[in-house]
Amino acid sequence: MSMYPGHRGMGVAPPANPNGSRQNELLEGIRAEFESHQRQIEGYEHQIQAQVQEMQMIREKVYQMEQQHVQLKQKYEDEINLLRRQLETRGGGPPGPMNPPPQHAGPSQQPPPQIGNMGGGGVFNGILSGQGGQGGLAPPPHPPQEQQQPPHMPPAPPGLQQGPPPPPPPPSQQPPFQQQYQGPAPGGFPSQPPQSTASPGPGSKRGQPIGRPPAGGPATPQINTPVPYNGPGQSPQVPTHPTPDHPRMVQQQQQQHQPVPISSQSNALSDLDPERLPSHIKKVKDDWWAIFNQAVPRVLDVDLVHTLQHESVVCCVRFSADGKFVATGCNRSAQIYDVQTGDKVCILQDESIDLNGDLYIRSVCFSPDGQYLATGAEDKLIRVWDIKNRQIRNTFAGHEQDIYSLDFARDGRTIASGSGDRTVRLWDIETGLNTATLTIEDGVTTVAISPDAKYVAAGSLDKSVRVWDVKTGLLLERLEGPEGHKDSVYSVAFSPNSRDLVSGSLDKTIKMWELAAPRNHNQMPGGIMKPVGRCIRTFEGHRVCISSVALTPDNEWVLSGSKDRGVQFWDPRTGHTQLMLQGHKNSVISVAPSPASGNSGGWFATGSGDMRARIWSYSRIRH
Repeated sequence: MSMYPGHRGMGVAPPANPNGSRQNELLEGIRAEFESHQRQIEGYEHQIQAQVQEMQMIREKVYQMEQQHVQLKQKYEDEINLLRRQLETRGGGPPGPMNPPPQHAGPSQQPPPQIGNMGGGGVFNGILSGQGGQGGLAPPPHPPQEQQQPPHMPPAPPGLQQGPPPPPPPPSQQPPFQQQYQGPAPGGFPSQPPQSTASPGPGSKRGQPIGRPPAGGPATPQINTPVPYNGPGQSPQVPTHPTPDHPRMVQQQQQQHQPVPISSQSNALSDLDPERLPSHIKKVKDDWWAIFNQAVPRVLDVDLVHTLQHESVVCCVRFSADGKFVATGCNRSAQIYDVQTGDKVCILQDESIDLNGDLYIRSVCFSPDGQYLATGAEDKLIRVWDIKNRQIRNTFAGHEQDIYSLDFARDGRTIASGSGDRTVRLWDIETGLNTATLTIEDGVTTVAISPDAKYVAAGSLDKSVRVWDVKTGLLLERLEGPEGHKDSVYSVAFSPNSRDLVSGSLDKTIKMWELAAPRNHNQMPGGIMKPVGRCIRTFEGHRVCISSVALTPDNEWVLSGSKDRGVQFWDPRTGHTQLMLQGHKNSVISVAPSPASGNSGGWFATGSGDMRARIWSYSRIRH
């Protein structure tokens, strides 16, 4: 018998819980399935990335094929025109006032570059390239040596050189857009060699090969080949390009000295030959000329006031609010001129930037009080200059691509900027802040603030014109569709009443839009505004893309500048052109009327790839 009292045993341990084991198995299964899906996702991401890269390669190949096609087409056109000129030389008539004997050849100048391409939203090759569907908005580097004037040209006054822009040769002698070297041209001047027009961008070295710019920003206009000037008495001529067997070609050979019937004139004044026009519908000077539309009553006259020589392409021109000064943007600097005298009164250049590279100022605008000048450039910065002190007051950083356009609001403190990074940004110069960022689907090429400072408009590579409310950032209008532009929009401008808008496009047209008023009646559920703006007029007549548009302060005229080197005055009420002015030997990149202009006339300025800005006067003819 045990000496210990009886006690209870500890008992048998309970069996393991089968439910816990099952949960572990389920968790492991879920984990395995998650890892499997994660691996699949990673695989899909790799596949997508590979496909994106493949698409990028395909895009690059398509771009190269487009360029090869353009070059091949241009080569054939140049060869055809060379043969045509040779035939005409063998069978042509004796030299006349418009066909002087050959002169000694003058040296050619090194070409300036283009502004680049737009990645993501499609190819945006320059306003100034010879091809309508390709090109962009940037200027080229200036040549290392100055272009010498032909011996028969008088010297320019000191400090204000005026090498006259050579007018185009007769239609039968000029190729469409000469780019391939063709040997000596009629008149004794050698044809220009092929030009490289890619804009190197900031920090690039001159002389280095120029390639495609990085994707993401719209391109700058390219510069086409200057056309030789055949003599001091030579009137420039606008070429037509019929094929050798075209009936118009036969008619030209049969009617060399017959005037063009007046009934054939329309808005297409660029297609007319000044030599064959009667004197009362043309105005011919030493280095510029104008044709007046005989289909409408002539009510305007134009004249040259000043030629402002630059050392590089003039990307932009803009008057001060009082009309006393005009600012230009070129390589590395903005320059301000006195409108009355043509004297250069100020050079604004940031000395802190790299002196070895190019930096094109693509947009300039004065503050309403004339104290400040805002500049936008290739380095993605906006600089606001105190003009009197020649000092930078504000520097705005935030854009991720080149800045193509600026505008100052009438409130004197708000600046709008448009960039290839697909944004419109609003800045306050008093606080130094970016007050709004408006994002769209493609590169922004142009911006404008309405005169009442309530709205900001932007043109884009996606063919649309958008209008936002400045205070709220709400998108009010998207002007596009069947009645809209068929290609990239390069320029927009508000009318003085802030209710109408004009836009110029790569599709060779100008459109006038009537904006909705009042806009607060267009709101749909969710705060979205229903676009109700409409195109009320389309202006057609330029031969190639429109690079710049503007309205005169009295709302009487629409001005346009184009790759065809012409400036046209349009009647906004009828859509008819009043006149076509040819005063540059290269593309007109920018045109701007003076705010001081009135009903009787005023001033306007033009900037061109020929490295000159010009100030003109226009006046109403009193019958």
